[in-house]
Amino acid sequence: MTELGNRLKEARIAKGLSLDDVQSMTKIQKRYLIGIEEGNYSSMPGNFYVRAFIKQYSEALSLNPDEIFETYKSEIPAPLNEDLPQQLSRVKTQKTMTDGNSKIFDILPKILIGVFVIGILSTAYYFFSHYSGTDSKSLTNKENDPVKLTTNEKLEKGNEKDNNKEKDSEKDSGKDKETTKPEEEKPPVVEAPKQEVSVVQSSGKNSTYDLKNADKFVVKLVSKGQTWVSIKNGKGKSFFQGTLKTLETGGPESQTVDLSAESSAVIRVGNAADTEIYVNDQLLEYAVAPTKDVQNITIQYVPKSE
Repeated sequence: MTELGNRLKEARIAKGLSLDDVQSMTKIQKRYLIGIEEGNYSSMPGNFYVRAFIKQYSEALSLNPDEIFETYKSEIPAPLNEDLPQQLSRVKTQKTMTDGNSKIFDILPKILIGVFVIGILSTAYYFFSHYSGTDSKSLTNKENDPVKLTTNEKLEKGNEKDNNKEKDSEKDSGKDKETTKPEEEKPPVVEAPKQEVSVVQSSGKNSTYDLKNADKFVVKLVSKGQTWVSIKNGKGKSFFQGTLKTLETGGPESQTVDLSAESSAVIRVGNAADTEIYVNDQLLEYAVAPTKDVQNITIQYVPKSE
């Protein structure tokens, strides 16, 4: 058991809660809660979910998640963006291997064609050398015989007509080739995958989303009444916090933040019923029905592969 797991377990026991009670409060499966207390994260989907589950577990026990992450940062897995270089190196290795195999397959057909041509030439040389002696003898005998040439006027006229027809057909075919142009083939149009914003988990006032197939990560908050909001990244850096109002009550009525350089964003909304959240101009649907209460929205950004 790690120091983090021991502290969470002691806090849970001090509150008189069982693992089943915490599961009901956080909607986190019991086996994941046991893994957190024992320091065994191998059964969980990934580092992002480990951090999210620890945060929810801490909040359920009235512990400060920021203090927990800072105190036990050596025991908690790093965020998603720190794992990307290792994954990229694996992709490059696989690409190098496939490039080498493709070169071998490009050269193989040429080798087979060369072997086939050499076989044909060898066969032709064998028949030519075997029958050349007998053919030369028959030709010398025929050369000694007198040759008589006869002409036929009808045949000559017929040949002239045939030659004229062939010339006319060649002219017509040449004209057809000049006037007829091959149609250009248009390349197929490949549609880019559309942006996807999907719910990963929701519990109480906390919701987690994944943003995929997006070239950017721009968040816009719009007030339909009066609400207090804050926008931070996954490491706690604040980009905005304050009150949004409508123009009638004295704005500002909206706030836009570009988070394309971040891997995640944490949005805290004081009045969800009067607040609209847009992700790259797409309206975000609340996983939990919006009311006048506070909601915490976490959006995990997975940049589009180049």
